[in-house]
Amino acid sequence: MRVLVVEDDPSVSHWLGSKLHASGHNYRLTDNGEGALHMIEQEVFDVVILDRVIPKIDGIEVLSRLSGKPRPPILILSANDQTADRVEGLRAGADDYLGKPFDFTELLLRLEILAKRHQKSAPDEVLQIEDLSIDLARRTVTRGQQRIDLTDKEFKLLQVLAEHHGQTVTRSMLLERVWGYHFDPQTNLIDVHLSKLRTKIDKGFDRQLIRTLRAIGYVLG
Repeated sequence: MRVLVVEDDPSVSHWLGSKLHASGHNYRLTDNGEGALHMIEQEVFDVVILDRVIPKIDGIEVLSRLSGKPRPPILILSANDQTADRVEGLRAGADDYLGKPFDFTELLLRLEILAKRHQKSAPDEVLQIEDLSIDLARRTVTRGQQRIDLTDKEFKLLQVLAEHHGQTVTRSMLLERVWGYHFDPQTNLIDVHLSKLRTKIDKGFDRQLIRTLRAIGYVLG
C-alpha cells in the first residue's frame, strides 16, 4: 500500500512511518490539513491516516473539502475518541475511525481492509482520456480509430495511469500495482515497459499523452 500519514506529532508520525516501512508499505508524511489536501490532489495513495486535530485545517474540514471528489479511503486516527467524536467523523466522510492509543496490528488490518475494498469497487468499464479509450472488460485499447495491441504488463501500466489520469503516479506505485513489488528492485523494469507503452500510445499522434516527471513518476493526460 501507499499510505499518506497526516499527523502533527513528529514522534507519532515517524513511528507510524517506520512501522509501515517495516511492514512493506510506502508512506508520505505531512503535519497539516493544507498539505494533506495538496498531496491527495497531486499524488496517488491507497489509503490516508488522518489525525483530527492538526494545524491550518483540521481533519473534519479536510473531509468536508474532499466531499464529492475522487479520493482514497480515509481513516481518522485521533485521541478524540468519544462516541460523539466518532459519529461526527464518520458523518463528515471518514471511512473508518480509530482512537488513540491504538495497536499497530489493528491499524494495519483496518488500512488493508479499506484499501482492498476500494480497489474492488467496480471500475468504469471504459476509461476515456481525450481520444484514448481503454475497455477494461474486453482489455482493448484504441486511440482515435486506431486499435493498439498491448502486452499484459503494458495494459496494466496503462490502466493504473488512466485510473489516476492527470495525477502523478510514482514508480513505487507502479511496481506494487503491476508487479506486486513492495520495494524497488533497482532495475530499469519500469523504464523499459513505459518506453514501449509510450511508443504504442503516442507515436504518430500530435498530442503526447504520457509524460515522465524525472525522479518522481509518470502522468497520463
